[in-house]
Amino acid sequence: MKKEILDKGFIEVVDKLGSDLTVVNSARVSFGKRKTKFEEKDKILVQYLAENKHWSPFRHIIVQFHVKAPEFVMRQWYKHVVGIETSSSYPTKDHAWNEISGRYVPVQDFYYPAKWRKQSEDNKQASEGEIPEQETAHKILNDTMDYLNLQYNKLLELGVAKEQARIILPLNQFTEVYWTASFQAVMNFISLRDDSHAQWEIREYAIAMKEFMLELFPETTKIWLETIGK
Repeated sequence: MKKEILDKGFIEVVDKLGSDLTVVNSARVSFGKRKTKFEEKDKILVQYLAENKHWSPFRHIIVQFHVKAPEFVMRQWYKHVVGIETSSSYPTKDHAWNEISGRYVPVQDFYYPAKWRKQSEDNKQASEGEIPEQETAHKILNDTMDYLNLQYNKLLELGVAKEQARIILPLNQFTEVYWTASFQAVMNFISLRDDSHAQWEIREYAIAMKEFMLELFPETTKIWLETIGK
């Protein structure tokens, strides 16, 4: 289960734990009960749990993703990981995060946007539409990257450590992570990043992730989206 994102990125489901029955069985263990078939009354229970913020049963579903994305996307993504132990009810709790290291391997891939967006006039952090001078913007990036790549490789050839040579590289460098998270944490990410106010690049990953969740856990994901929101 993998989808190509942007020009060189992707998101892939590596592994998963649980099914639609996981949430209801986790909740019903209080009564010493366990089911083997998901039925209509289970939908009602999942909806009740979501509406009343009984989050712990949703944390028994775990998904492991392999993600390749530009560094500026990962910086936003990592905000969903930091502070995960703030409290037992914190909405982004339950993560594991491991990332490829520019200290060990040279940086090779960089993101080149297909279109250059225009700065929003009424939102300082957003974009809207496209600038008219697309070719000029592409040339500026291409020329800059040609120069930086050349200088980066020159530093490596001089014997400069990769951990230090990488300091001249920009935020469009691609990085890779393994991100393992609970159902609740994944859906919280989707709710915030599959939004019209989110940056387009990270939203592309959130949209793909939502498609995966609907395929992996169709009943639970559908109920969550209808109850909590996308």
